[in-house]
Amino acid sequence: MSMATQTNTNSLGKTRDFGKFLKGVRSELKKVNWPNKKELTSYTGIVFLTCGVAALGIWFVDTAFGQILKWIIK
Repeated sequence: MSMATQTNTNSLGKTRDFGKFLKGVRSELKKVNWPNKKELTSYTGIVFLTCGVAALGIWFVDTAFGQILKWIIK
């Protein structure tokens, strides 16, 4: 019987800990300095540009290696 009591107590403790965790998360999210619309638009553009440049770089390297392998195999 003591085993069942321990399991039940541990579950209750975990529930309380999770509740404290969620309160802490909410408190920390209130402290976050969220970007305004202008900053968000700017950051989004930077991310898209960076992704585009990375994609072009990967495409270039892939194409170059493909051509080199074709030349070697031929």
